Amino acid sequence: MKHSAIASACAAVLVAAVGQAHAAADYKGPNLKGETLTITCPWTGAEELNFKKVLGAFEKATGATVKHSCSQSSEQQIVIDIKAGSPSNISVFPQPGLAANMAAIGGLVPLGDKAKDWVKKNYAAGQSWADLGTYKDKAGKSQFYGLFYNVNVKSLVWYVPENFKEKGYKVPKTMEDLQALTKKIAADGGKAWCIGLGSDAATGWPGTDWVEDMMLRTQTPDVYDGWVNNTVKFNDKRVIEALDAYGWFAKNDAYVDGGAKAVATISFKDSPKGLFGTPPKCYMHRQASFIPAFFPEGKASEADFFYFPSFASKKLGNPVLGGGTIMTITKDSKAARAFMDYLQSSQAHEIWMGEDGFLTPLKTVDLAKYKTAAQRKQGEILLNATTFRFDGSDLMPGAVGAGSFWKGMVDFSSGKSAKEVADDIQKSWDAIK
Repeated sequence: MKHSAIASACAAVLVAAVGQAHAAADYKGPNLKGETLTITCPWTGAEELNFKKVLGAFEKATGATVKHSCSQSSEQQIVIDIKAGSPSNISVFPQPGLAANMAAIGGLVPLGDKAKDWVKKNYAAGQSWADLGTYKDKAGKSQFYGLFYNVNVKSLVWYVPENFKEKGYKVPKTMEDLQALTKKIAADGGKAWCIGLGSDAATGWPGTDWVEDMMLRTQTPDVYDGWVNNTVKFNDKRVIEALDAYGWFAKNDAYVDGGAKAVATISFKDSPKGLFGTPPKCYMHRQASFIPAFFPEGKASEADFFYFPSFASKKLGNPVLGGGTIMTITKDSKAARAFMDYLQSSQAHEIWMGEDGFLTPLKTVDLAKYKTAAQRKQGEILLNATTFRFDGSDLMPGAVGAGSFWKGMVDFSSGKSAKEVADDIQKSWDAIK
C-alpha cells in the first residue's frame, strides 16, 4: 500500500491513540502546531456548523489547523481524489459500501487491530461496529479501516402516549407483546397500525425497512449479512420468513388503517397523521427518527416512540437497524492519527450531542449531554443494542435495493405471496451478474 511508509512512522502515535478508553475529561492532544489536517465530509447547513465546533475543540487542544470541505457531493469527490492520488487526510463516508470499495483499490489506511479492539470494547454492540469498519484491502486481506461517528436509528415505533393511556395499552417489551397489542387493538375496534409505502419514484422503500428489521429479529446477524450480499438468496426460506413476519402486520385488514391494499398507495409522509386523529385512525407507526418532520403542525410534542422490540422466543438480543458516517484515513499523517484518537474521546461526541442531529454508540459519553429527551432516548436504544446493522437495501446493488426490492414491497402489499415476491427479486439479482 502506498501509505505503508508513513503508517510505520506513525505506529507509535496509533498505539497511543487506540490503546485505552478515554474518560470524560477534555481531550489532551499532542502538539501539532504547524500541522494542517484536511477533511472531506458530507455535512452541510446546521450539521456542518456543528461539526465545525467539534473541529474547533481539536484545533484548540493540538494547535493544528483543520481545513474541511463539506458538500452533498462529497462521496463523488472522495472517489475522484483517491483515484487521482490526492485525497484529504480524513475522508468521511456516509455508509460503509463505498468505503469498502475504496479500501479494495488501496485508497484507505488501515487503523490496526488495537483500534479494532478499542471499538469492540468501547462501542455498544462493539463487534458490529468493528465488523462494519472492516474491509478487504488491495491484496484481499481483511483490515480495520474506520470509526463510526454520528449514527441514526430506524428501529422505532411512534405512538401518542395519551391514546395508549386512554385505552389502558402498555408499551410492549417484546415482539410477542407487540403482536398481542396489535390483536387487542383490533378486538377493541381500532386499527393498530398506519403504514404507507408511497414515495413517488421511490415507492416501496418503507416496506424494505420493515423487512430488514424483521430479518434482524428472526435470523442471526450472519444470515442478514449473507442476505445483503446474496450469499443467502433472496428467496431463501429464512428471508421469506422475515417477509411474512412483516406481512403479519401489514397484510391484515383488521390491523392497518385503510386496509392492507391501501398500504401501497398511502404516502409515507401522510401515513403517520392517523396517530393524531380524534379518535385516532391508528395507534402505532414504525419509522425512523426523521418522521416527526411529517407530523401535523404542532403535534410532534404529543408523540413519543419505543424500540421496535425483538422476539423473546428467538433469543437474538436487541438488534438495531440504522445508518451512520464512518471516519477513515485516506492520507496518513501525525495529525490524521491524532484526529482518530480525538474521536475516541467523549468530548468529540458530547460537543455535537449538545446540538441537534447526533447519536453515538460510544459507551463513555454522558447521556445528559444530549440536547433533547428524544435524542437521549435514542442514544439509550443504541447503548442497549446487542447488534447493529445498516439498512440492507442501501448496501444491495441499486437494481435490487432501489429497484426490485421496492417494487416487491408494493407487490406484496397488493396480494402477492412472500415466496412470489422473493423469487421475483432474486431473478432481478441474477440478471445483473
